[in-house]
Amino acid sequence: MEKDITIYDIARELDLSPTTISRALNDHPAVNKKTKQRISDAAAQMGYRSNLFASNLRTQRTNTIGVIVPRLNSPFMSSVLAGMEKVANDAGYNLIISQSLETLQKEVANAKTMFDSRVDGLLVSLSYETENIDHFLNIINKGIPVIFYDRVAEHRNCTSIVIDNLQAAYQATSHLIEQGCTNIVNITGNLKRNVYSDRLKGYKYALIDHNLAYNDANVIINNLSEEAGEEAAKKILKMDPLPDGIFVSNDTCAVSCIKTLKQAGVSVPRDIAVVGFNNDAISRVVEPNLTTINYPGQEMGEVAVRVLLLQMGGNTERIPSNTINLRSELIIRDSSLRSKISTKKKAILI
Repeated sequence: MEKDITIYDIARELDLSPTTISRALNDHPAVNKKTKQRISDAAAQMGYRSNLFASNLRTQRTNTIGVIVPRLNSPFMSSVLAGMEKVANDAGYNLIISQSLETLQKEVANAKTMFDSRVDGLLVSLSYETENIDHFLNIINKGIPVIFYDRVAEHRNCTSIVIDNLQAAYQATSHLIEQGCTNIVNITGNLKRNVYSDRLKGYKYALIDHNLAYNDANVIINNLSEEAGEEAAKKILKMDPLPDGIFVSNDTCAVSCIKTLKQAGVSVPRDIAVVGFNNDAISRVVEPNLTTINYPGQEMGEVAVRVLLLQMGGNTERIPSNTINLRSELIIRDSSLRSKISTKKKAILI
């Protein structure tokens, strides 16, 4: 196995001092451009690799940001990561990305890996199983900034970046009620997580404010996967009476649910109106197009990294509070527009 080329090897090859080689490779102004180019060409030809590890030990920085996500195969998380990557790269940072696979055990292992890798900051969206954040305390106590996004936990030294999930769910459920729905099913995720518990609250408050009874049997809790959407639809088809509205906490599950309902002969939205959550690309492909909540994933990723960079630089004065709320909005499409069908029927009768 060939040994690594060092600055001393380049110095011998070019008959220059190791100090000159080091300065040139670090773009020091004391070395003229012609010499820098000569040294750079020789380094490339000889296969020199800069020793970032040694450099990082001197500066106490690794120029890396750790990211822990629940699942990588999520359209929402993909958009969040795209936003993070953009801002981090522009600032000269690399991301180390790991997934918890929705388990506490893997999340604990990920946190240790990030700590051992000496990341300069950490961005976390919690797993389904996480009940406390003890496994992040080593990092927090070391003064390394930790930001929670989407699925968050409260800690006085950590910033959380979220949307108002309660208000978004209230808006989605109210829209179904305004379309004439009176028997609405809520398909949601693990209630240990703020996003799903808050969306359930919003659903309940909308029912109360519109004088509709809440029924535990109308709440289906699953992992919101494509398979879970199919299973939820099969469960809904057995309900008597059949519900006339469904609010689902993500688009993947909602689209799968619609497909299964349609295969069973249910008309969407005439028989059952459906609203999803996230505004993933799939919401615009399914027929009918899915009414959904626009959750600004890329913006969330960009904001998370910008806030983290401020914290890593010790500049916390420009951070408004421990919780940053991003805006979301209801995007109305055909999957929920029962009133549109009623209008058409009246026109035909006239």
